This record gives sequence, C-alpha cells and structure tokens, in this order.
Amino acid sequence: MIPDRPVPLVNLPNILTVSRILLVPIGLIFLFQGDGHEPWWRVAAWTIFAIAAITDRYDGHIARKRGLITNFGKIADPIADKALTGAALVSLSILGDIYWWVTIVILSREIGITLLRLALLRYEVIAASAGGKLKTFVQICAIGLYVLPFPGFLEWFRFGFMALALLLTVGTGLDYIVKAVKIVASGRKRATNKTNSTESA
Repeated sequence: MIPDRPVPLVNLPNILTVSRILLVPIGLIFLFQGDGHEPWWRVAAWTIFAIAAITDRYDGHIARKRGLITNFGKIADPIADKALTGAALVSLSILGDIYWWVTIVILSREIGITLLRLALLRYEVIAASAGGKLKTFVQICAIGLYVLPFPGFLEWFRFGFMALALLLTVGTGLDYIVKAVKIVASGRKRATNKTNSTESA
C-alpha cells in the first residue's frame, strides 16, 4: 500500500490566503486618500476589499477539492479573515462611519476565538465551522457596504447587514467556546486514562 503523500506547505490555497493578507494595506491606502470619503477612492478601496474577500471563497474550496488542506491553512485562513475585516472595521471607525462599540465587539470576539484556537492546538485543530463561515460572509458584505460611498436613503440596508453580522459574531463565538470546553475536557480525560493505564501496567 502506497502511503499518502504529504501536502506541500506552498500550494495555491495557501498562496491565496497570504495574498489576502498582503492586499489589506493596499486597500487601506486607497481608503484614507483625501479626507477618507472621496467617492472614487472609496470604490477603489472596495474593489481591493472585494478581491481579497473572493480569495477567501476560493482558497478553502480549492484546498478541499484538491486535497491541499494543511494545518497552516486552517490557522492562516481565519487569521487572514481577521486581518481583512479588522483593519477595515478600525479604519471605518476612525473615519466615523461605524460606531467604535461595534468594532470593539467584533474584534474582541475575533481575537479571542483566534487565540483560543491557537491555545487548543495541543489538543486539536478546530477548523472554521459552517456558522463561522456564514458569519465571515455576512461581516464582509456588511463592511463592504460601509466602504462603498452609499446613498443616505439606503442607510437602513447596510445597518441591517451589520446588525446581522453582530448577532452571528456573538452567536458563533459562544459556539466555539462550548466546543473548546468539550475538547479540553476530552483531552484531560484521555490523559488521565493513559496515566491510569501506565500505572496499572
């Protein structure tokens, strides 16, 4: 039987993930041109933001389809998402387009869950859940609407998207915490059983 070949670290999905991170500062440069509310620069910033968001859609799809899933990708992909959405949220709050409390709630959840997932690597790699992916998609849509120069009479539309993003952000964050507690409890139970087996041997 031929053993499975190891998945190379440098592959197309991981390149797309890293590219998403590299696009973040370019989008910020466009966003802050002029007074930060220049329509055409806003459209340019949104274009970069949209391209970066599209890479998030395809890096995971390609990785699953071609069997190119790596632990680096599982960790780097959500970090790239946080870099993209986090930088945009902070920038929009600086420009006065999004309330700071909204940015703080979202970033607190994102940073907290990312650190939690890193801490749990000794037990298990927690891949992004379906709810987490939906949360990311809605966040990106909501942020994209705030990056665009939007007419005032449609303000309710993007406000609604952001409200939904907030609900999904908090809800999926609680779900990850529940999963983390179960993983830690399971890991400790296995460690205890292993110790007992060794002692009785």
